[in-house]
Amino acid sequence: MRTVIGIDVGGSTTKIVGFRKTENKRELIEPIFVRATDAVTSVYGAFGKFTMQNNLALSDIDRVLMTGVGSTFMDKPIYSLDCRKVSEFECVGRGGLYLSGLDEAVVVSMGTGTALIYANNKDGKTHTQYLGGTGVGGGTLLGLSRKILGVDTIDHLEQLAKDGDLGNVDLRIKDISNDGDFQINSNLTASNFGKLSDIASSNDIALGIANMVAETIAMLAVFAARSFNVKNVVLTGNLTAIDSISRVFKDLESSFGITFIIPELAQFGTVIGAALSDMEK
Repeated sequence: MRTVIGIDVGGSTTKIVGFRKTENKRELIEPIFVRATDAVTSVYGAFGKFTMQNNLALSDIDRVLMTGVGSTFMDKPIYSLDCRKVSEFECVGRGGLYLSGLDEAVVVSMGTGTALIYANNKDGKTHTQYLGGTGVGGGTLLGLSRKILGVDTIDHLEQLAKDGDLGNVDLRIKDISNDGDFQINSNLTASNFGKLSDIASSNDIALGIANMVAETIAMLAVFAARSFNVKNVVLTGNLTAIDSISRVFKDLESSFGITFIIPELAQFGTVIGAALSDMEK
């Protein structure tokens, strides 16, 4: 039985996953992630933790597939193992299709920033096309929250946002139009923070920041999906685990005719795609 390890070295976290492959099947080994400011430290920390938790010896590992912005700092093999680097955009698309069970979709990776990939499965292979992205993502969420609210963690921001009211922050279509025959949903945002009230609480502002980040990503995904005439958008990355972010996508589905899918293990889409790249070949 051979084991292939995937490692995604991101801007703030390093994720690791494995697949055990026999002749007839492949078995996913539960992924984990670690936080570290130094790429090399985080890779070795994640690798050590993962192999110990899963009782893996070096002799059990066939090869290591690495991706992510931090993988460029890894210029030597890990413990003399066969290490190869894989395009991050290919990994995003491959992982998104695998987790969702789809053969075609726009896959969105929501990490520190955001990337959009068109992916499809044809002839037994995954084909991907990088569509672009935005600097609006998890880094935006934390940066604005730290500066405006003095909040340093996603957990704290999430707690504040739970009790927030967007009516004290965002300007909506219904605030500027009384036309019942208006062509779009009157609850849609006309301007993020365009109605910021002096009575707005920290809870309201926290929710407003999360909503602005999610809506920006959602609309880019809608435009991308329409350009390829697809109805499914698969969301992956760390932001999928935040309720105030994921809820926005569900609220927008009916207005734009797009199905936003957050699969199980969505946070690990890219690293799973990395490990699968070897299986595909």
